[in-house]
Amino acid sequence: MERKNYFVLIFFLLLCLSLQANYNALIYDAFINNKMSQWQTTIDNMQIQKNKSKENTLSLINYQYGYIAWCISNKKNKEAEKYLTLAEKNTELLEEISFRPSYTKAYRAAFYGFRIGLAPYKAPFLGPKSIDNAKSAMQLDKNNPYGYMQYGNALYYMPAMFGGSKTEAMKYFKKAQVLMEVNKNSSKDWNYLNLLTIIAKGHSDLQEYKQAKGYYEKILSIAPNFTWVKETLYPEIIKKTNNEK
Repeated sequence: MERKNYFVLIFFLLLCLSLQANYNALIYDAFINNKMSQWQTTIDNMQIQKNKSKENTLSLINYQYGYIAWCISNKKNKEAEKYLTLAEKNTELLEEISFRPSYTKAYRAAFYGFRIGLAPYKAPFLGPKSIDNAKSAMQLDKNNPYGYMQYGNALYYMPAMFGGSKTEAMKYFKKAQVLMEVNKNSSKDWNYLNLLTIIAKGHSDLQEYKQAKGYYEKILSIAPNFTWVKETLYPEIIKKTNNEK
C-alpha cells in the first residue's frame, strides 16, 4: 500500500512540474511576442485550478504581477484592479502558511506600488509600506532578486525630495541582475528579460545611451524576436546614440 502511495505522489509531482513548465513557456512566449490575451488566459486558467501547490500559487502571483504592470502602463485600470485584488488574495494564502516570506514581501512591495499607480493620492500612506516590504524581502533572503528589484522600483519612481534616485535605483536593479544570473533563473524567464529592459530604459532615462544600447543588444542576443525591444526600444536608442555623435 505504501509503495502504491509513493508512486501516486511521484506521478502528482511530475504532473505539477509538467504543468508549471507549460505555464512558464506560455508566459515567456506571451511576453516576447506581446500576446497579452494569451497571458491573461494563462493566469485565468491557473486561478481557477483547484488544489494548486504552493509553488504554483507563487508562480501565479508572479504572472499576475506582470500582467497588472502591463495593464497599468496601458491605462487599463479596471482590469488592473481586478487582477491586483486576486493577486493580493493569493499572496495572503501564502503568508498565512509563511511560505517563501521573502518573495511574498517582495510582491507586497510591488502591489503597494501598483495601488499608488492606480490612485497616486495614496502615495504618502502606501509608499512607506512598499519600501518596508522591499527592505524586509532583502533582509529575509539576500539571494532573492525580487526584493532588490522592488526596492529599486521604489527609489526609481519616488520623488527626489523624498529620497528617490534613479542612479541609486540602478544599483539595486543590477544587484538583482547578478542574482538572477548566478541562480541560473535567466533561461527563458520573462522576469530576467523584463529586468534587463528596466535597466536599459534606466540608462536611457539617465542619458547613458551607450550603456542602454549594450543592454538592448544583450536582450536581443537572448531573445532575437522580443517584439518590444526589437521594433521599438532598440531603434529608439540607436537614434539617440547617433545623435550623440
